[in-house]
Amino acid sequence: MTPVQPGILAPVPRLARYLTFELVPGGDLRGALRRLAAVVDPAATVVGFGRSLVLALGRDVPGLRDFPARAGAGIEVPSTPAALWCWLRGDDRGELVHRTRAIEAAVAPTLRTTTIVDAFQYGASRDLTGYEDGTENPTGAEAVAAAVLQGAGPGLDGSSFVAVQQWLHDLDRFSRLSQADQDATFGRRREDNEEMDDAPPSAHVQRTAQESFDPEAFVVRRSMPWADAARSGLVFVAFGRSFDAFEAQMRRMAGEEDGITDALFGFTHPLTGAYFWCPPVGPAGQLDLRALGP
Repeated sequence: MTPVQPGILAPVPRLARYLTFELVPGGDLRGALRRLAAVVDPAATVVGFGRSLVLALGRDVPGLRDFPARAGAGIEVPSTPAALWCWLRGDDRGELVHRTRAIEAAVAPTLRTTTIVDAFQYGASRDLTGYEDGTENPTGAEAVAAAVLQGAGPGLDGSSFVAVQQWLHDLDRFSRLSQADQDATFGRRREDNEEMDDAPPSAHVQRTAQESFDPEAFVVRRSMPWADAARSGLVFVAFGRSFDAFEAQMRRMAGEEDGITDALFGFTHPLTGAYFWCPPVGPAGQLDLRALGP
């Protein structure tokens, strides 16, 4: 089996917590990463490194780049890079809190927490709008082919690239739409998750049908709803063997191909956007950090 971090291909957990970190100048970065590798279990915590961290080590990971900001007709897709991203997976919120503390202690004072977002599974992996998320996700060998880098050499084979966005929903606005308009926004009927034959070109399924791109743009989505005291939305997470498939979908959603923006922007918008490289796992079950140097 390709040594991918197991949490990438595992089903979405009941609960999750997303951490991002920034670099603090003058710290022992290599020591912080060694301590991080010692405290994380890649089956329960998926780890990704941003371009700034890789460059701080004097290294280069081919294919790793910064998230591109985009703008369309009345829409903004921001770029908010970070040095380190951790996706904590579990089913006990208290345990996620303590795991957060352990990670923060391991990387301090070299890396400092910038954001913490708590997420959860809603129903059978539904978005808070009630629509099923990740319907056409590849599975099995197809998921590995879509999400995992292979044939790149030691320290890179088994790694994955991930695009992460926190989307903020206006659920009041969405609820004012008729059921027909809600279905048309997604291009699927909520009651049975069947794709609409007459979905408009702005429907989300029309904008992002993975097989409709040339080359096909398949990614492995592992998105989860989030909520705080006043706001809610979706943490969109897409793993790929490169960022090309995600970027192809994002360009079409923003209307760069034909001027038609994705209908999702009628009730939701991204607050963040960042790219990370998720290293493979070594024989001992820890993160394989060879690509980042000795």
